[in-house]
Amino acid sequence: MGKSSKTEKTNVMRVLDSQKISYESFTYEADPTLTGEEIANILGEEPCKVFKTLVTQSKSNNYLVFVVPVNEELDLKKAAWAAHEKAVSMIKQKDLLTVTGYVHGGCSPIGMKKLFPTYIHETAKNYDKMYVSAGKVGCQICVEPEKLIEASKAVLADLCV
Repeated sequence: MGKSSKTEKTNVMRVLDSQKISYESFTYEADPTLTGEEIANILGEEPCKVFKTLVTQSKSNNYLVFVVPVNEELDLKKAAWAAHEKAVSMIKQKDLLTVTGYVHGGCSPIGMKKLFPTYIHETAKNYDKMYVSAGKVGCQICVEPEKLIEASKAVLADLCV
């Protein structure tokens, strides 16, 4: 189960290409049972630099996207505070495809059906590169945090437990 840097373009890659944002892509065996930490291991990267994309719904029915390290847990109270909402909760996994256009394990903050308010855990600014899903299971991109923020119109915030 090694990584390779040759892959067919995903919607995420097309969006980044259109914005002239450079990235590297990596593919590995598309196993939906892999944990984020196992994916970091496959990439040969520290888990704190590999981020997962989580989609929530606020009490006022807005969808919100949170991007946190795979070895951390989203703090729903901090997430709500960052988004200026009373409360947020995770959306049901069965609703993910309908809302975002992505499946569980392949959700990316870039290229969703709509541009939802997006928040990235503040530790991203500590790294020169970070990894997020390239929009399908078994495919990751590596990008500069500032470029991911630009592409997803994200805000940095303290989001983790």
